[in-house]
Amino acid sequence: MSKIKKIIIGFFGAITIMVSVGFQSDFFEIAKQIDIYTTLFKELNRYYIDEVNPAKITNQAINNMLQNLDPYTRYYDEQNIEDARIEATGDFGSIGAITLFKNKKLSVREIIKNSPAENSGIKPGDNIIKINDVLVKDFDEKGAAMLLNGVPNSTVNLQIERLQKMMEFTVIRKKVEENPVPYSTMLDAEVGYIAFTTFNAKASSEIKKAMEALKDQGMKKLIIDVRGNPGGLLMEAVKITNFFIPKGKTVVTTKAKFEKWSETFKTNVEPIEPTIPIAILINYSSASASEILAGSLQDYDRAVIVGQRSFGKGLVQRFLPLSYGTQMKITISKYYTPSGRCIQELDYTNRDEKGTVPKFSDVGREKLKTENGRIVYGGGGILPDVESATQNLTKTTETLLNSDALFNYVTDYFYNNKTIAEPSKFNLNESSFVSLERYLINNHSNFETETELEFKKAFQKATLENLNKNTTISYENLLKEIQSEKMKELVKNKTEITHKLTEEIVKRYYNVEGVYKQKVAFDTTIIDAMAILNNQKKYQSILKN
Repeated sequence: MSKIKKIIIGFFGAITIMVSVGFQSDFFEIAKQIDIYTTLFKELNRYYIDEVNPAKITNQAINNMLQNLDPYTRYYDEQNIEDARIEATGDFGSIGAITLFKNKKLSVREIIKNSPAENSGIKPGDNIIKINDVLVKDFDEKGAAMLLNGVPNSTVNLQIERLQKMMEFTVIRKKVEENPVPYSTMLDAEVGYIAFTTFNAKASSEIKKAMEALKDQGMKKLIIDVRGNPGGLLMEAVKITNFFIPKGKTVVTTKAKFEKWSETFKTNVEPIEPTIPIAILINYSSASASEILAGSLQDYDRAVIVGQRSFGKGLVQRFLPLSYGTQMKITISKYYTPSGRCIQELDYTNRDEKGTVPKFSDVGREKLKTENGRIVYGGGGILPDVESATQNLTKTTETLLNSDALFNYVTDYFYNNKTIAEPSKFNLNESSFVSLERYLINNHSNFETETELEFKKAFQKATLENLNKNTTISYENLLKEIQSEKMKELVKNKTEITHKLTEEIVKRYYNVEGVYKQKVAFDTTIIDAMAILNNQKKYQSILKN
């Protein structure tokens, strides 16, 4: 047998072995599904009656596939990669306005302090109709937002609708960086307070700066408020934790399918405040890096955690390059606090047949121990050591808070009230809730429950089928009854709604800084945390039990 024949036989023998092994592995199933998709796509493109857009169909297929995993695993085509990079690095010019695209309108929801938008006189509640010469209604949400951004120091002309009047603004874009510490102050002679809203690249330096300023004012105890803080950069959480715990301590561990992607992050310098008593404030909107900060300090019995159970975002993502310049952000691991707690709440792997995502906490939470031996629980965010009193929100209240009704009410309030009291003295009373009720009764379309929407759909269908001749009056009466019951449901959460309304009004007049100035005067969670810090016997007993 010639040498060439031996090589050929050997080659095909190797291929046969590889195929045989492949049949016994998951890779065969992957190859099979790819082949099915390829042949389907080829035949579709060849024979479908109308022209097919290959890129659009593929993007839809990929995105639909990823939707069945978790909300953080995403695909980026060539254009989206650049958008994601710019967004992540902040390497773009902005007007400094938070906007919402809805019903073909781009509404200004919030203005960042000292931003080009604020300096130009743009207000929350304004509707952006035209950006330069482009009508916003001709774009989708992403396209409209892209039109607002551009090269730093470039000019953008805006046509804005305010109170049914058209106005023109010329704004010079700038790089707008959010201050992660919008407010800090001394609550009394010894207790310092820091409001902390995001873990961006400036987070640790701004926290350190605030702490140094408070120490100069006599601070001996500290409250860090991460309620509503959605997280951000992991290493900033590690650095901030390192302010309070010794060098060489584990802050967080990530565990992945592949060992090389599993990491342990430890403190690497000596702490600047190793003994100061600390309270960390958390709630259901404290997530990711906020939970790492709170969880690690709780595990080392280094801080008392006060508030409500946190969000439970314990999934870690990484960008992976794909072919033709595309990328995927994929969940590769989970966060674990020093005690071994996984803070992930939603179990995306085990959706039911209807697509409902179960919670890890529904099947029982794993018991673990802090350094002092206190019991803590994994699988569902961080449980506070001291839970703030709160009332469960009704479904109707949740619908209200997720609607535009409060925002629109506050817009009316703002233009009907030129000034309000300074934040530390502003607090709504009973009549304010009554005023909101009247507004909602007169503006039901701003706030519709699922029951109302389904009821209206049913009547519309009856109208289309000509079945509404003798039911119109009954329908209207029943709809009024539903709306009346809706208002009664809101009364059950009067306190929570009033708190949210207060926050929105203060923010409209005094920005985010004003919100925290109002909170330190009236917020019961801050008051509770201050009382704990000022009672060292109670503080120490919480950390030892």
